Amino acid sequence: MSAIRDALVQYVAVRRALGMKFYEPALALDHFVDFLEHEGAEFITTDLALRWAMAPKFAQRATWGRRFSQVRGFAAWLSAIDVRTEIPPKHLLDARRRRNTPHIYTEQEIGLLMAEARRLHSRTGLRALTYSTLIGLLVSTGLRPGEAFALDRSDVDLVSGILSIRETKFGKSRFVPIEESTRRALERYANRRDELCSFRLTEAFLIGEHGKRLLGCSARHVFANISRSIGLREATEHRRNGHGPRLQDFRHSFATGRLVEWYRAGLDVARELPKLATYLGHVDVALTYWYIEAVPELLQLAANYLGEKPAGERP
Repeated sequence: MSAIRDALVQYVAVRRALGMKFYEPALALDHFVDFLEHEGAEFITTDLALRWAMAPKFAQRATWGRRFSQVRGFAAWLSAIDVRTEIPPKHLLDARRRRNTPHIYTEQEIGLLMAEARRLHSRTGLRALTYSTLIGLLVSTGLRPGEAFALDRSDVDLVSGILSIRETKFGKSRFVPIEESTRRALERYANRRDELCSFRLTEAFLIGEHGKRLLGCSARHVFANISRSIGLREATEHRRNGHGPRLQDFRHSFATGRLVEWYRAGLDVARELPKLATYLGHVDVALTYWYIEAVPELLQLAANYLGEKPAGERP
């Protein structure tokens, strides 16, 4: 084991000892160390960090920024051990996410995605089962993809139909009630999952082909291929995730779908919105208002709604 790989093992152990799960960053940094070893580099430099971060040529800038930020964190820690380490300047590749206009899935698109997911080939059959269930879960609950991946078996109450979302984004936990149809689908998944994978290797609810927790990086890659297969992404030669509808967009579709229903039903959306914000796990209702700004139909519905109300009754 090289000195820098040994240092990475220590770094990951420290981050997890501080209470972080650190699954995806650890995997990304392991690939970064592979890159360093291939380059014959003994320490981190800004140039190497930039080259690795931007290696996925067709990835979004936010992806480059996230990769760059992960290297910066490791480099900052490593610099205390190896003074040759360069800490890449933050401004070189801004990691702040620029919100893209969300893709709002139609019912037809969801049906095609589910059908394509069910056709995924694997030795055990787990791949098709898990990915079709993942898509259905995100569609019906509006969970963040990371929240779905983090679900343990104990978090999914298949009797009461309640999901326990623990210490997620912003450090919040919440309970998410699910529809009866979703509860039955998750129950079928759990039963079939245990038939196909009788040896429990993880407490995760959603598992991959090898019986371990489904990872976000793998799920995004498979979903990009599924989307490409049904024409939601361009059928380019490269196999990167690239640009196009994302797993996160199921959350946007869920939220905007509720808002459209409320506006069309003539409900007072200003009164209903805090309920949706709580369900989605937003720390501030202003975060939920963003969906109105992001979708043209919602903007028009909101304008119509305000135009119909007397000035004194407007929120």
